[in-house]
Amino acid sequence: MFKFVIGNQPLRNTMSIKKNRLRVLTPSRIVAPIFMMLCFLKGADAQNTVTKVIPAELSEISGLVISKNNLFYVHNDSGDTSRIFAMDAKGNLVSTIYFKGDPSIKQLGVADCEDIAAGPGPIKNKSYIYLGDIGDNASNRPYVTVYRLPEPSNFTKKMQIVGEAIHLKYPNGPQDAETLMVDPITNELLIISKRQDTVGIYSASLKFKKNDTVTMKKQGGLFLPGKGLLKYIVAGDISRDGQQIIIKTYTTVYYWLRKGNEPIAETLKRTPTKLPYTLERQGEAIGFTPDGKSYYCISEGKNAIIYKYALPAK
Repeated sequence: MFKFVIGNQPLRNTMSIKKNRLRVLTPSRIVAPIFMMLCFLKGADAQNTVTKVIPAELSEISGLVISKNNLFYVHNDSGDTSRIFAMDAKGNLVSTIYFKGDPSIKQLGVADCEDIAAGPGPIKNKSYIYLGDIGDNASNRPYVTVYRLPEPSNFTKKMQIVGEAIHLKYPNGPQDAETLMVDPITNELLIISKRQDTVGIYSASLKFKKNDTVTMKKQGGLFLPGKGLLKYIVAGDISRDGQQIIIKTYTTVYYWLRKGNEPIAETLKRTPTKLPYTLERQGEAIGFTPDGKSYYCISEGKNAIIYKYALPAK
C-alpha cells in the first residue's frame, strides 16, 4: 500500500518493516506537499454519521466489509498477522479472529492484506469472508493469495477459524492491487490493480479447492481521471444484490449501477457518478451496507473516523 509520510512520528513495532520499506519508495519531501494539497480540497458535507471510536489494535485499516447483520469485518495491512477483526458500527471490538496463513511467510503468515469482501461459497446459503493478501508494492510476487473464511455465527473475544486459500497469478505478470470484490451474480473474485493509468480488472471463479493455484482472466480495464497517486485505486465493493459498484481512490468515490447481469468490466466502461466523500488522511476502506442504501468509509491511523453516507436513489 502507499503511505503518506508526514514528519517522523513513531510507529508500532509490528508495522516497522513496512514503514521502512515505504519511506524509500515515497520520500516525505514528495508526499508531504501532496498530502497538504489534499487537505485543502473541499470535503463532502453529506455524511450521515460520524463515529470516532476505533479499537487500538486497528491503526492500519485497509479493508472493510459489512455482514448481513451489520457487523463490520476489517483488517490491518502489511505488518500484521493472519487475523481479521469484527466490530460494530460504533467501532467497538467484538472479536479478533485468527486463521492459518501461509507458513512460508515467517511469523506473520500473510504478506500484505489490502482488502476484504463477502459472498457465497461452497456451502449453499452460507456467507463467507474473502481476505485479499494482494498488495505488491514492488510487483514481484509470483502469486497473491485470497483466504476464504466461513463467517462465524457466534463470537468470543479471541477465536480461531479454519479457512482455505487460493493462490492467484496475473496473466500479464505481477501487479500491485488493493481492491478485492466478490461478484454474487457471476460467482467470481474480482481484483483491480492500483497504479497504472488504465488499471486492469481480473477475475477468478469462486469454485476453487483449498490451495489451488489459478491464473486469473483479465476482464478489461478501467480509466479514471487524475494523475499519479491521486488516481490510485485503493478500495472497492459490490452490493449484496450485485447491482451497485463503488470504487475508491485517495480522493474520490465513484459509483456505477449495473445493467442486469452484464459483466462488471462492461459496467465500469460507463462514466461513473461521483459520490459524497469527506477527505481522509489515508482512506483505504469502503463497503456497502447490507441493504445497499448506504456505504461506509474508514481511514488508517489511530482514532480513525467511521463515516456513513447515503446513496442516491436508483
